[in-house]
Amino acid sequence: KSVAVVTGSGQGIGRSTAMRLAEDGYDVAINDLESSKEKLDAVRKEITANFRERRVFIILQVADITIEEKVKGSVESVVKEFGKLNVVTTLDNFESVLSVNVTGTYCYKYAAQEMIAQGDGGRIVGASSMTGKKGKFIRCDLLSAYSAPKFAVLIQSAAIELGHYGITVKVYAPGTIETLMREFRGYPSISYINATQSSSVGHLGSTKDFANLVSFLVTPEAHFITG
Repeated sequence: KSVAVVTGSGQGIGRSTAMRLAEDGYDVAINDLESSKEKLDAVRKEITANFRERRVFIILQVADITIEEKVKGSVESVVKEFGKLNVVTTLDNFESVLSVNVTGTYCYKYAAQEMIAQGDGGRIVGASSMTGKKGKFIRCDLLSAYSAPKFAVLIQSAAIELGHYGITVKVYAPGTIETLMREFRGYPSISYINATQSSSVGHLGSTKDFANLVSFLVTPEAHFITG
């Protein structure tokens, strides 16, 4: 049975991704800030209730993916618990935007080192944003600080370096989606309307839309998609 680590899995895309990968047959290690412990407990209970054969491992002490030693310890604890590591998918939080999105993603290296040692390849999937691909004006505080590091998450170089080991590195860049984060940041109703109208499909995405995408990107069939 394969093992996936999902950071930021207390809510939003991370939560939906953890649920979907459990549905796909993965044992999952879920991770978030210590303040999200109750949310992680709820995710674990839902997974074990719906998929009784799944094992769920909660990691709280490594919620800050900007501290490399903690990330290294996180990877080691997952391998100790499950015996291996096959998939890592990361989400950010707003408590340290620049560090989480730029410095934190370089900590993929510890997961990659474990995958290389195992010799079975692996999948690394990160979250960027449409604001990291094209600047735009939105009446939203800190958008510039959010956009810049999101551009840095596009780590094609890692894909090239790790591809020879059968490890793919992929990044998806969602537009505006329905999450608690959007509500937390207090989008004015006019911004919500504009985001909806500017969507090519005429509506906002859901967290499940991206969980479904990640579900495909980590499959063997997606071996030729990287970077």
